[in-house]
Amino acid sequence: MTLPAPVPEIPAGDVDKAVAYSVGTLGFTLDWGDGAGGIAGISRGTCRLFITNRSFREPYGNTGPILFWLNLDSKAEVDELFTQWKAGQAKIVSEPEDKPWKLREFIAADLDGNLIRVFYDFSAEQ
Repeated sequence: MTLPAPVPEIPAGDVDKAVAYSVGTLGFTLDWGDGAGGIAGISRGTCRLFITNRSFREPYGNTGPILFWLNLDSKAEVDELFTQWKAGQAKIVSEPEDKPWKLREFIAADLDGNLIRVFYDFSAEQ
């Protein structure tokens, strides 16, 4: 059995503002939902995320901020996404860098302090 890619639940103080940032700054598309329902689904390519407000999350006890990883297919893709997000005025925490653990990565943040760690694993290239 193979499992599908997980869909992270991103905590937000305001779902509509978080969606606006994700769409306008990070290039995602709003697929469904809004602040009134407490949950929205966004996507970019095959990457899917759910954004939820406090009342939606409260029964489950999950809080934020969180960190999630986006695994890209090359160093060039990492650099390209960084360039796009920086040009869109995303909150950049760290710029792309080859790490000693064989990942090229950068970190961005959303409006609620959740972190997005974008990386490519180049350990097999050596």
